Amino acid sequence: MDFESKSYLYELRVLDYFMKTKKEAILLVLLCTFLTAAGQIFLKIGSGNLSFSILKLLGNLPLITGFALYFLGAVILVIALKHGELSVLYPIIATSFVWVSFLSIIFLNEIMNAWKWAGVITIVLGMGLIGKGGSLG
Repeated sequence: MDFESKSYLYELRVLDYFMKTKKEAILLVLLCTFLTAAGQIFLKIGSGNLSFSILKLLGNLPLITGFALYFLGAVILVIALKHGELSVLYPIIATSFVWVSFLSIIFLNEIMNAWKWAGVITIVLGMGLIGKGGSLG
């Protein structure tokens, strides 16, 4: 490895050290969004058997699974927020819309039209802009 490569790697390490939002926090938020999106799918499935009887609610496993995934996602989000800037991490929650779109196609046989795909692309581009702003910070 030549001097220029070593210098570049050193600069990257210094930049990474001073970044306020850790990469691990971003990954935790992404995990959170996937869990809450999966929870939304389970809530949708559980809503098909929705009843306002306590015993039937307690026996509605998709509904309970959906709530559990939401709770787990919230716990992971709180842990992630400890290690990063809210203004960088919270917009990543928008990936939930992306995950739900894909999971809805796979598990609920929903159809994505051009407008929905345009919305998904807009969300992804917006998160990229916010992430870029956070790294310049």
